[in-house]
Amino acid sequence: MTEASTASRTIPYDVVVIGAGPVGENLADRARAAGLSAAIVESELVGGECSYWACMPSKALLRPVVARADARRVPGLRHLVDGDLDAAAVLAHRDDYTSHWKDDGQVGWLESVGVDLHRGHGRLTGTKEVTVTGADGTTVRLTARHAVAVCTGSRAVVPDLPGVADARPWTSREATSADRVPGRLVVVGGGVVGVEMATAWQALGSRVTLLVRGGGLLPKMEPFAGELVADALREAGTDVRVGVSVTEVRRDGDTVTVVLDDGSDIEADEILFATGRAPRTDDLGLDAVGLEPGGWLSVDDSCRVTGKDWLYAVGDVNRRALLTHQGKYQARIAGAAIAARAQQVPLLETDRWGAHSATADHAAVPQVVFTDPEAASVGLTLAAAESAGHRVRAVDYDLANVAGSGLYADGYRGRARMIVDLDREVLLGVTFVGPGTSELLHSATIAVTAEVPVDRLWHAVPAYPTISEVWLRLLETYRG
Repeated sequence: MTEASTASRTIPYDVVVIGAGPVGENLADRARAAGLSAAIVESELVGGECSYWACMPSKALLRPVVARADARRVPGLRHLVDGDLDAAAVLAHRDDYTSHWKDDGQVGWLESVGVDLHRGHGRLTGTKEVTVTGADGTTVRLTARHAVAVCTGSRAVVPDLPGVADARPWTSREATSADRVPGRLVVVGGGVVGVEMATAWQALGSRVTLLVRGGGLLPKMEPFAGELVADALREAGTDVRVGVSVTEVRRDGDTVTVVLDDGSDIEADEILFATGRAPRTDDLGLDAVGLEPGGWLSVDDSCRVTGKDWLYAVGDVNRRALLTHQGKYQARIAGAAIAARAQQVPLLETDRWGAHSATADHAAVPQVVFTDPEAASVGLTLAAAESAGHRVRAVDYDLANVAGSGLYADGYRGRARMIVDLDREVLLGVTFVGPGTSELLHSATIAVTAEVPVDRLWHAVPAYPTISEVWLRLLETYRG
C-alpha cells in the first residue's frame, strides 16, 4: 500500500487517527488488528516526537555517558576510559537512531499493517470528520464510521520572559538534535528533560549550569531520587543551583546572558528551557465539535473524550501520563474499546484493570530517568499515597549493601523504597535509584499492577548475586 494522495475527495474509514507518533501508530494498528479500516494523518514525520526529538535521540546521547561511568567503576577497565567521549561519534550514533530524521522505515511499517497515511495538517470539521490540508494546499475529507482519535502529543513550553524570543532558546527538540557541543550550556528546569540533557551535554564537553526554581530535582519522584541525581551531577562538574528563577534572557551574537532573580547573571552559548509541556490541540478544529481549542482533553478510562461518543484523545493530549510507553498503553486500551463498540459488544470491560480501562494511568505508571545514577519508579510515592488517604509504610534499603551492587560497580551508591499498603498488604509504589536499576523496574511494575501480596512476594526468589536481591532485603526489612 502506498501513501494516500491528497486530492480533493472524500474517503470513508472505520477509524481516523490524527497524529502518527507511537501512540497514533499503535491505535491504528489495534484498529486494523480488529478488522477495522484505518487512516492516519501526520503533518511532520511518521514516528513523532519520541522517534526524532525525545526518547530515541536522548537515550542514544545518554547511553555512552552511562556506559563510560559504569566502566570507570569496574576494576581493570577504569584506566581504559579515562579520556573524553568522542562527541562526533556519539552524535553520529544519535543520528543513526533517528534515521537521520527520515521516516521511510516507519512509513513502510504503516503500509505493512494496512494503514493509509495522509500527509498534511488534519482538522476536525464536523462529527466523525477530519479534513486534511496537504503542503500543496489540496485537501481530502476523511470520514469515520466509528471513531476519530486525537493523538497529536504535546510541545515544549518556553516561558514568556523579556528577551527570550530573540535569544533563540533550545527546547527538547534542539537539545536532542543539535549537531555540535556548546561550550557553555544553561539548562532551566529540574524535571526529566532537564536532568537528562544536563547529564548528556556535560559528559559531551559542555560546561553546564542547571537552574531549578523549586527546592530540588525530579519533584514528582521520591525526594531521595533528586538528591542522588543532583549529587552525581555536581560531582561530574555541573553547576546545580536550586531555588532560583530566570527573569530575563539576552543574546548578543554567540553569547546568551541569563539574568537571575537575585540580580546575578550567567553567560552561555546556549540556553535550554525544560520547563513543561502543552497539548498540541490549538489548531485541530476542536471548536467545530464544541470543544475548547488549545487545552488538554478530558477522557474516561477508555480514553473517550468527555461528552463525545465518537472522539478519543490518547497520549499526551489527555494529560494522564506524559510518557511514550504510557501513551502506547492507552492506545492499546482505546483501540480495543473502539473495536468493541464498533462490534456492538453489549458490555465493555471498563472496571478496574478491565480490558477497556487504562487503570495503570492511575495506579502503576512506570518511568525511568536515564541519568547516572538511573532513577526508576512505578506507582505512588510516599507523599502521594498518604495524600490519597492510604495507610502505608515506606520501606527503605541502601542498595550499596546488596552483593550484586558491589559486583556491578566499586563504590556503588543507590537506594530503594517500596510503599506498602498496610490494610491490603500489597505494594502501591516502588522506587530504585542507582546504576543499572532501570532493568529492575518491570519486576516492580508487575508487583504493583498485579497487586501481588507481600506474603507471595516472599516466594519470588531473586538470583544471587544480582542487584535484584534488593527485593529480598526490602521484604526482610518490612518483616523485621
